[in-house]
Order: sequence, then C-alpha cells, then structure tokens
Amino acid sequence: MYVILVYDVAVERVAKALKVGRKYLTWVQNSVLEGELTKAQLEKLKGELQDVLDEEEDSAVIYVLRSEKWLERQELGKRKGGPEWVI
Repeated sequence: MYVILVYDVAVERVAKALKVGRKYLTWVQNSVLEGELTKAQLEKLKGELQDVLDEEEDSAVIYVLRSEKWLERQELGKRKGGPEWVI
C-alpha cells in the first residue's frame, strides 16, 4: 500500500517525529513523508509515532492508497525532499 504521512507537532518533537517517519517513508516536504509500506510496517509506524506525539497538542494524518498508481502527484515551486536527498 502507498502511504502519505502528514504531521503537525510542537517544535520540540519535530525532530523525533521526522526520525520515526524516515524509518519507514521518504521525506518529501516539511512534515510530509510518503512511500510504499506493508500492513505490518504501517502498524509499527503508527505505534512509534503515537509514542512521540502529545495527543493534547499534536496531530498526524495518514492517507493510505491501494497503490501509488492511484496517486497523481503535482509539485509547484522548489522541491524539498525525496530520495536524491539521501547521502
């Protein structure tokens, strides 16, 4: 399945949320990651992310698509993330 993760967390937890997300997905823009996951990987991601989030302050939205082929992605402006950012 293809997953898009969008999160809005307090500044002191941004790095932790990004670190969790990057274990499973590719960073594409500030607070946005995406990629192909299995059901098991998605459940691990959700569990680890819940450990980082403060449910009183933070939020995360996970969009799950059957496949990347059902996604049309259009970019405007400067590209910020993606696999080419990996060293």
